[in-house]
Amino acid sequence: MSYLVLARKYRPRNFSEMVGQEHVVQALGNALTTQRLHHAYMFTGTRGVGKTTVSRILAKSLNCQGLDGTGGITAEPCGVCQACQDIDSGRFVDYTELDAASNRGVDEVQSLLEQAVYKPVQGRFKVFMIDEVHMLTNTAFNAMLKTLEEPPEYLKFVLATTDPQKVPVTVLSRCLQFNLRPMAPETVLSHLRGVLAKESVEADGPSLALLSRAARGSMRDALSLTDQAIAFGGGKLQEAQVRQMLGSVDNTYVFRLIAALAQGDGQAVVETVNTLRQNGLNAASTLEEMSMVLQRMAVQQAVGAQAAPAPADDPDAGEIAALAEAMPADETQLLYSICLHGRAELGLAPDEYAALTMALLRLLAFKPNALGQAPGEKKTLNRPERAVSQAPAPSVVRPEAVPVNAGPVSPPVAATPIQSAAPVAEPPTVQPPAVVVAARPPVPAPAVAAPVTPIAAAPSRSEVPPWEDIPDEDPALAAPVPAPHTSQMLAMPVREQSESSERLRPRVDVAPGARPQAKDFVATPEGDFWHATVQQLIAAEAISAMTRELALQSQLLARNGGEWQLRVERESLMQPSCRERLRAALMASPPADGSPAASALNFEVGLLTDTPARRNAAAAQERLRVAEEILREDPFVQTMMRDFGAKIVPGSIKPL
Repeated sequence: MSYLVLARKYRPRNFSEMVGQEHVVQALGNALTTQRLHHAYMFTGTRGVGKTTVSRILAKSLNCQGLDGTGGITAEPCGVCQACQDIDSGRFVDYTELDAASNRGVDEVQSLLEQAVYKPVQGRFKVFMIDEVHMLTNTAFNAMLKTLEEPPEYLKFVLATTDPQKVPVTVLSRCLQFNLRPMAPETVLSHLRGVLAKESVEADGPSLALLSRAARGSMRDALSLTDQAIAFGGGKLQEAQVRQMLGSVDNTYVFRLIAALAQGDGQAVVETVNTLRQNGLNAASTLEEMSMVLQRMAVQQAVGAQAAPAPADDPDAGEIAALAEAMPADETQLLYSICLHGRAELGLAPDEYAALTMALLRLLAFKPNALGQAPGEKKTLNRPERAVSQAPAPSVVRPEAVPVNAGPVSPPVAATPIQSAAPVAEPPTVQPPAVVVAARPPVPAPAVAAPVTPIAAAPSRSEVPPWEDIPDEDPALAAPVPAPHTSQMLAMPVREQSESSERLRPRVDVAPGARPQAKDFVATPEGDFWHATVQQLIAAEAISAMTRELALQSQLLARNGGEWQLRVERESLMQPSCRERLRAALMASPPADGSPAASALNFEVGLLTDTPARRNAAAAQERLRVAEEILREDPFVQTMMRDFGAKIVPGSIKPL
């Protein structure tokens, strides 16, 4: 006797054997019990969820004769009468199945409808089942509309399709539609256990979980994969063999990748991807498994492990809980989105493993606070991790701001040493010595006529708890950030102004309690010089792309010979390559006022009040205001507004 595959051997014979479609079974069962039967049914859903099976069970329920031959319409067909057996074997003369994928023309449909005029030969009803009905032509659909709307009382239509959007609405409106849903992996797993128990096949839980997820909600696919796994494993199912057959990635690699991303270890990510390449594991499967783990991590981060308990037999629960503690919630959401979009990009890349590497490294590129982490902001895993070699972070000299007066400025004094925080871990890079100025021994400050009280350093932004507001700052003060060591920092003096500096606009102080916002523009003495310098570099095309953006979005605080102090608002702009290009461009273009060119640039992060970008925006707004004023004062425009009620459309005026 030939072998019968599991998908056919264990096809449900009645509604009680249907799995995962309780909403359809309940509706059809109640309709059969009360005999409130529609003349046309349409079953929709993906492949292998039971559309044809439900059609055959419905046909048996309508034509079942019972054990004694006196039965009627029932929701529980006996399965032993002649009608039930013939329908199961495909020999029942009053049950016709038409494959619309190969019989899609009007001639085939007319040939089927010609049989509708004859009453049933053996059964109680004639049942016409049209599978993949969306494949019919428009002419074929039109040919069956009249019969589908008003068939004889002994005729029932059953239509099945995987794409109901392609079915004309005139057909949909004549049918009672049921949507068969994809089955959950837990439902498929439970059914596979029952089937394998009947087949006396040994199987472990992880292997069945892999098969149930690989089925993608299709029970037929799950049984077909189980058949293949039994043959591959020699009569038993084991996780390692099933993973090898499916090309699935072991969760060990998935956990290793997520842990490396949580720690910012790009080298470990690349090494793990190379291991996947050597083992021939699927890149798409890697992203899929990572998405599932990240989804569980996000749930635990949102509602807690107590509110979302894992199954008792889940061996990955502890590892997922540790990863959820190690990775911040925002990075978890970002990595989940990257994994989903990365699967669509695998086919666009010449090498899927290269695309996998780029997708994973994308998180490191967009990692929040990639250039620095405050203490306690990143958690560590509660298990041993591989050591990652890190280069010391560059030191940033932060000057104490000196108030700008109308006359010459007094010489600077040594500022109070700034207490640094823990060192910031960065990938090993070689910083250009000309751009980053390391801390040097204190230099005695020149004597001053009167003692000057040092300005107290404001608390670091990273030292303020996240639930409290950041203390108000004066725009002239440089907000200190954690430094990589505890050496003393020196104050950098503000460039002395000559008597001709009276042409500069006076500095606008921010009132106490009013924190400067991003939209505020406060002119500073160094702003005119920096704006002119940046505009000159842009006009000469000496800087472009991110380097130009760094120059436009930075504020010049002070110049001390060749050392210039700049401030930016976003750390993402302070890329080493951009800083080096900006320094090289400034060195190649000496200042017009004869001052020394910039040989070293020191950057800090803080609030900005005067940048070239804000000056350009203010100038553009002023030009727009002048243009609007000129247009409103135009006599012709005033005449049109007065006599015809014309209005100027907001935003339609552009200055020339």
